[in-house]
Formats: sequence, C-alpha cells, structure tokens
Amino acid sequence: MSLAPRKRRTERQDSPSGLPQTVRTYSGLEEEKRRSPRPPPPDSSLRSEYFFSWSTGLILTILAFIIRFWRIGHPSQVVFDEVHFGSFASHYIRREYYFDVHPPLAKMLNGLAAWVVGFNGDFGFEQIGDDYISHNVPYVGMRSFCAIMGSITVPIVFGIMRESGYPVGIALLSAALVAFDNGHITQTRLILLDAALVLFMALSLFSYVKFHQYRYQEFTNWWWFWLLSTGGWLACTLGCKMVGLFTFLSIGAAVIWDLWEILDIKKGHSMAYVWKHFFYRAVGLIMVPFIIYLSFFWIHFKVLKYSGPGDSFMSPAFQETLAGNELLLNAQEIRYFDTVTIKHKDTKQFLHSHADHYPLRYEDGRISSQGQQVTCYPHNDTNNNWQILPTKEIPESGRGRVVRHNDVIQLKHVVTDTILLTHDVASPLMPTNQEFTTVAEDDEARRNDTMFKVVITDAHEGEPWRSLSGHFKLVHIPTKVVLWTHPTALPDWAYGQQEVNGNKNQQDRTTSWFVEDIIADGTGNDFKNRTAHVEPKKTKKVAFIKKFFELQILMLQHNAGLTSSHPYASTPVEWPFCLSGISFWTDSETNQQIYMIGNLLGWWTCAISLSVFIGIVTADMLARRRGLDPIEDGIRNRLYRNTGFFLGAWAFHYFPFYLMQRQRFLHHYLPAHLASALVAGSVLNFILVEVVNYPISYPGSKTRLRPAVRARLGKTGWGVVVGLLAVVVGMYLWLAPLTYALTLTGEQVNRRKLLSSWTLHFEAKRNHAD
Repeated sequence: MSLAPRKRRTERQDSPSGLPQTVRTYSGLEEEKRRSPRPPPPDSSLRSEYFFSWSTGLILTILAFIIRFWRIGHPSQVVFDEVHFGSFASHYIRREYYFDVHPPLAKMLNGLAAWVVGFNGDFGFEQIGDDYISHNVPYVGMRSFCAIMGSITVPIVFGIMRESGYPVGIALLSAALVAFDNGHITQTRLILLDAALVLFMALSLFSYVKFHQYRYQEFTNWWWFWLLSTGGWLACTLGCKMVGLFTFLSIGAAVIWDLWEILDIKKGHSMAYVWKHFFYRAVGLIMVPFIIYLSFFWIHFKVLKYSGPGDSFMSPAFQETLAGNELLLNAQEIRYFDTVTIKHKDTKQFLHSHADHYPLRYEDGRISSQGQQVTCYPHNDTNNNWQILPTKEIPESGRGRVVRHNDVIQLKHVVTDTILLTHDVASPLMPTNQEFTTVAEDDEARRNDTMFKVVITDAHEGEPWRSLSGHFKLVHIPTKVVLWTHPTALPDWAYGQQEVNGNKNQQDRTTSWFVEDIIADGTGNDFKNRTAHVEPKKTKKVAFIKKFFELQILMLQHNAGLTSSHPYASTPVEWPFCLSGISFWTDSETNQQIYMIGNLLGWWTCAISLSVFIGIVTADMLARRRGLDPIEDGIRNRLYRNTGFFLGAWAFHYFPFYLMQRQRFLHHYLPAHLASALVAGSVLNFILVEVVNYPISYPGSKTRLRPAVRARLGKTGWGVVVGLLAVVVGMYLWLAPLTYALTLTGEQVNRRKLLSSWTLHFEAKRNHAD
C-alpha cells in the first residue's frame, strides 16, 4: 500500500532520520480551502488502538520487571565487575577519591542507590565470590536499582517503534527482543554500568523521534522540549561511558542530514533561517549536553573530597586538593645536600646504582663505556640514596638553600661516592638513547657531563622543589636528553633490573620522577621540621575546569592502555552471532554458574534482519538504475530513512570497536543490539504490511493534510509475530539456568552449550563411540 494516492501530485518533505513524513496533497483549489491545520479527533477505532498499545506496553513492562527481578538476590556474592563498580559506590559513600576510565554518572547513581538502601561503605568488594550476607551489605537493593533501569528500557524500545509509526505487533517484537534477551538481563541485574548506559541511549533515540515529530512546529515549546530532552539524555549516555560518544554520532548524523535538507534552495528558506536552525541545534545538542556533562564531574569532585586509592593517578596539584592526602601532609621542601630517594612516576621503581659495571660488549656486539651501572630497582635499598649537590654558591643556612624550579644540580650516589652522568654512548637496550653511568667525584674533566636541570611539572619560576608532590624531569645540560626508564629488564649482568637511559623526547609524559623520601639532611638538622613555625596544611584549590580536563586526558589514556589479554575477551566479529560469552560467576559445590550470553535466536534474528535490509536497499538501487520501480515512493522513503536511521545507530555503536586495541567483551555490543532490534522490527514490518501509521508528525500552520492511514497487522502478520515471540521466549527459557545461576548437571550443561565456542563450566565428559 502506498503512502500517497497514485493519481495525485504529491510533495513530500523528507526526514534525515527516516521519521514519518507529512505529505502535502494537491487536488484542487476548493479542497485546499477546506484543509484544516489540525488533525481530526480520533475515532473509536483509533481510541481502541491506543488502549491496545498502552495495554501491550504495560504488560511488557511488568514482564520486564519480573524477568529481571526473579532471584535477584542469588548469588549472595560479588559477581564479575561488581568488584569494581560496587567498590566505587562505597568510595562515594566514604567520599574517598578513586580513579576509573569511565565518566562518573552511572557510578554516582549506583552510589546514591547504595546510600538510599543503607549501605555504609565499609565493604570493599575486593574479589569475586566475597560474601555479602555475612558483611551485612544491602546488595539486593543496589542490584535492584540497576534492574529497574534495565526494565524501563523495554517500554522505551516499544515507544520508539510506536512513535515511529509501526503497528503494535511490530513494536511488541522489537521490545521483546530486548526484554527476553539473556545478555541484557544478566548485565542489568547486577551492580554494573550497562543498565544506565543502554537506558539513556534508548531515551536519546526516543527523544529524537519525538523531536522530529514537531519539525513542522519549529521553535515552539514542545519542539524545544524534545530538542533539549535529546541533548540531556545524550549527556547522560556519555556520562556513563565514553562509548556514549557513539550515540552522539548516531543522532548527529541524522541532524546533519536534516540541516542539509533545510539548506536546499528548493525549500525556499533564507540563509538566516538555515543558520537559526543550525544554531539552535548546536545549543540543544552540543552546548547544553556539554554543560550537563560538566556538572557530573563537578558533583564527582565535590563528593570525593578525601584522599583515596585514586590519588596516585593524578597530578600533585590535584592530589593536594584532597583532604588527608600524603602529599599535603608529608611533602617537604628539598634543600641542597639532602640525601633522597628518587622514584619513577609510572613504573614506581627507584633510581639505583651499584658498584658493578656495564660489560665491555653487549649481546648485539656494541661496545659500552664500561662505566658503573645505573638502573631502576623496585625495593628499598641504600643503593637508592642520592645526595643533591649545588653547582653554584649557596648560603650556609636559610631559604637560599632550597632547590628550586630550573636549578642546575648534580646527583651524588652516596654508597659509591660517584656522580650521576650521561654521555653520547648508546644505552644497553636502546641504541638510539644515551647511557647513564657515574664518575668519580673529583673527575673535573667530566664535570660538565654531570650537570642536570630540575624541571618541575607545572611550576612557576622560583617554585621550591618538594618531595612527593614535586613531579620533575631531570634534563641533561649538554645534550638536553631527559632521565628516563622503561619496564624492559636488563640481562643477568645487571641482575634483571630495569634499564635507565637518556630520552631525547622531553615531551614524553613517562619521563617524570618524584622524590619519595628525604633520608638525611646535609647539615644534621631535623629535616622533618625545617621552618620556625609549622601550621596545619590546608587543602589547595585548583580550578574545576583544569581538574576536569586532567581527568578526561587520563581516562582516555588509561582506556586505550587496557590492552592486556583476558580469557573472556572477544572480537567484534563474534558479537552479532553470540559466538562467545563471559563467565561472571561459578560455584563448584552446587554446579551453578552465571554465563553472560545473548538470546541466540534473538540475536541471529537481528543479524539476519540487518542483512535483509542491506539486501533490499541494494536490490532497489540496482533496479532503479535500470529504470524499474519495485517499491512505491512512500514505502521507500520510510524504509530508507526510518530503518536507515536505526541501521546508522547500530553501525555507529558497533564498527568503532574494530578500531580499538583495548580489551573488548560481548557486553560492549548491547547498545548496538538494541538498535538492531529496532531494525528487525522495521524490516519485518516491510515484509508483512509495508505501510506505517500516518500522520505521525504534528502539522504546522502551513502543513496540508491528507486522510489518516493506520498500519495494522492482519492474521498472517500476527501469526508470524507470535511465532517469532515463541521462538525468542523459548530460547530465553532454555538459557535461563545460565542467566539465573540454577543448578545443572553436566549433561544439562552440555545440552545448553549450543555453540562449541562457548566456554561453559561443569560440562560432562563426552564418550565417543568407536
């Protein structure tokens, strides 16, 4: 069925996201005069449809709650990443600073839920299997908050399809693909982040669908409400995880297409009108979300005001804003002739030297200087002690003896009475970098090679060098190389210690060091109290925006650095087909396990739908190139734009993972799976009924209307939907023991291992007949 009468000339205003289109129909002047700017009141059949729709959505919501809350208290132990995200909730309650690679919103919500249900934060969530009940942790309440968000996601999916104009049966199928998905259920009934992430992603799509319904009532209150709502939910999505950027890209692509259509001169719009649309969208979808996103971190910093396990990730200036921080309490000004220990900021190893020398010839045949070895050593040792010597005249006492930013110093190795030196000799492991060694204190010929400048991070001229808080770089005066170390161990001749060499890149962030401790004062005074009057140190103030950007950079750096192997990591190519899952928890005494895996038939249905849609579009494009018109214009418009919008959301949430080098897991596919469920419903609608509800968009003052069209499934259509629902629900029930940690025998586990690539526990041994 076409969306427009075939014998009338129509003008269609397209939508970038493929939302329902208002069609202007021209059939004569008299008919034009009779047109009303508002749609007619709903008749009894339409009211009946609304009642059926709301009833279906309510039943779906109730089922979603039942499915996610059943046995939510089992197991009463820490499960999978509750180790991390449960502990973050306890840090919020104790207000102790922590560091994580994800933005704070979902973790703050988990912390708020924990506080509401009475958690006092004294349980550490230290390892999987730790018991909740014996420590009086209200874990059911904490899990329930996530389960509520996961349950609410289901009617939101239903609403996206209904507001896009699809019949009740089609919307029911898309929502059921999420409601009865074992992967979504597992991930949203534990103390994790994905329940909030997926919910806010779905609300972003729903709000944009609603915003687009008001595109003919531009700049009205409702237009603004749904625009700002879209921006707000986008900010919340990004506030849960950095992958929320993919939802921004999904909505952003639709907005760009929308603006491109408005720019079309055939629409008759002035450039002032175009710029107005551009600016308002920039305000609603960029500026407002950025302000909201900032507010999450402002609250995060305000709550976490005490020193905690995340201190060491931050700069000294940041750490000194935290009450009780070691830098704030124990940092001391460093003076000439102090004996100190120096530690590398990243590898946490001490600058070290000992009496052994470099070998004459290295394994690759290169010749060394045979000088005294300078290495890094992880343990406290007297060979880590270095004395700071001046290279200029200093007073006998007073503030003039304090070492300051950009001062030139020498470092004396106390045990061997030699001076640190670097020269133009290749280091043992890196021929491009300079060797570090030491020379005798009275060797005046080499004095110039022992000169180093202390460059304190983010310091002003004359700022004192402090222990602990004074992160610094040691720059060699003659060659400009920087003291550096890296995790690679030297051979046995250096006892497997870490190599130290001269890095030519002064901007390398891994060249930072700090003074761990002051061992002795060269004058014999009490170096722990070197001022006449010591006042209690107050926390320092750092501008919020500076703290914000420091944390953003660290989050991105550490996220990219999560490259270590994991037994349950997987690649994106496996995800749409559920080729592998994740073991969340096991109990060998009861043969129970939680194995996070999607509803196999549901995920395959979504994957097939994606392929079918691409095939339909490709075939249609080829046919049109040969002068054929296999799909009516109205149907094609909806298929390309609305289903294309859903496909874009899937692609933006899926393909970027191919570019990532970090650890990737099946649960990263959940937002993309939700989008694929929308595509599945849309494709099924094209196969069964083709049409969609009209009108969906609200008319403007100049919009010409045509008779309403209601898309309804016939008996055959309902038969197909019910059949697919039975398949999806049946697969959910079959995999439920792996979702809810029910006891299974070895043979029962074997039967549920539907793919050989699944790594289930407690499988029975198979007997192979000859």
